[in-house]
Amino acid sequence: MRIQSLSLSDLETLGQLWRLQHVAYWLEAEIIGFQDIPPLLDTMETLQNCGETFYGYVDEDGELMGAVAVAEEETNTLTITRMMVHPDHFRKGIAVALMTHVFEQYPDLPRYIVSTGTLNQPAVNLYTKFGFKPVEVVQIAPGVELTTFHKDSLHK
Repeated sequence: MRIQSLSLSDLETLGQLWRLQHVAYWLEAEIIGFQDIPPLLDTMETLQNCGETFYGYVDEDGELMGAVAVAEEETNTLTITRMMVHPDHFRKGIAVALMTHVFEQYPDLPRYIVSTGTLNQPAVNLYTKFGFKPVEVVQIAPGVELTTFHKDSLHK
């Protein structure tokens, strides 16, 4: 198993990523009670053109078991825009490996940002484990909150 950059111009990779995204985010939608999570609205085309950088956790057969996406939306800040693990592979350390990979690829930025549904306790636990602190909670629909977390690096 290895983590590798994913090329969204490769249609097989794109298809695997789109399917993984829909399975993973459908589960989050169920957890937080909100079906209009932006990744669930993606088509293959909108995913391919999103402008984010993707890294995938791939098994020896080439199956995409998990993926993370990042974007530098602000100067000196990396936003983790998507985190997804196939439900068949939960609790195997895949999300931790993907997060570790992101910090290895982008080690010296002063700030990292991630957001998740407030009720998505597995995601909240993952991000706080990596030192993220909640900075904002926004209601995105009745009874549905999104928490944004920041991690400020020690290299200021």
